[in-house]
Amino acid sequence: MRYNPVHDGQRKKTTVLKTKGERTRHAILTTAANLATEEGLETLSIGRLAEATGMSKSGLFAHFGSKEELQIAAVEHAASLFVDEVIAPARSAPKGLPRVWALCDHKIGYLERQVFPGGCFFASTSVEFSHRPGPVRDRIEDMLRSWLSYLEHAVEQAQQAGELDDSLSAREITFELDSFAMAANWQYHMFDDTTVFEKARRASRDRLESLRVAQTA
Repeated sequence: MRYNPVHDGQRKKTTVLKTKGERTRHAILTTAANLATEEGLETLSIGRLAEATGMSKSGLFAHFGSKEELQIAAVEHAASLFVDEVIAPARSAPKGLPRVWALCDHKIGYLERQVFPGGCFFASTSVEFSHRPGPVRDRIEDMLRSWLSYLEHAVEQAQQAGELDDSLSAREITFELDSFAMAANWQYHMFDDTTVFEKARRASRDRLESLRVAQTA
């Protein structure tokens, strides 16, 4: 998820799996990430995953040598799915305001489709690991910073193109836009209110419209 101006647009969809081993690992990690959003990433273990997948512990140890290695692999798998669901499709939109909107819309759509049964993987795990220093927390933080950096860069491009007001910092605008999506994620899972996703879209559109620079003829 780390933004790279050289390789942006050259990344391949991460879920194109060629071998049986890749497909098996993908299925295992999808189950692991799903469990993490419902039961917690800290409780995720080789034993719990064996129970959920029907695989033997020895078979899973062939893929992951420790609980921590499994947790980090689940984080990276969730990040690759986020790229596929949000960032990759948004790249088809032109740079500038259309790209910013596409990123916001796809982020909300990713939450609305419930890609993970317990909601946004990183919303759940970032709270869970906020006071748990170590490699797992570091990886979660790195992924979150990468997403925010990517969205912020898109906002900067829109400002440089003269499409968005540059009197506010791109970071502040990014904070606002991402907050709409995350509020929808929380309220849906707390109140079971499906209308929050359209509310988040409307709030994002209204905020971008308020920042749009009037184009002179």
